[in-house]
Amino acid sequence: MLASSFTFQSGITVKLPRAITSDVIKGENLTITITSEDIIYLDNTISTIEEIKKTLSKSSSKTRPILIKADRRASLGRVIDIWDLCRELGIERVNIATDHKNY
Repeated sequence: MLASSFTFQSGITVKLPRAITSDVIKGENLTITITSEDIIYLDNTISTIEEIKKTLSKSSSKTRPILIKADRRASLGRVIDIWDLCRELGIERVNIATDHKNY
């Protein structure tokens, strides 16, 4: 499933990509942020892919939706690494944060 969403800004600065269509995502998301320098944060804490895998492997984390907030200059490869990790762990609800583009 691919969905985009509006999000509030946390203490980590990212410039989200713009999208014409998006939905507001409600509920308790686990947020993975990827900065323009490809630094990864799991809920505002710098993390490695292995640390994220360990956290997401826990049964309580598997049922929570994941929100990927990637800076528009972050490498697509890093975003795909996170997306694939979620799929590998069987997490079904993965969303990508975007800014709404007005025309």
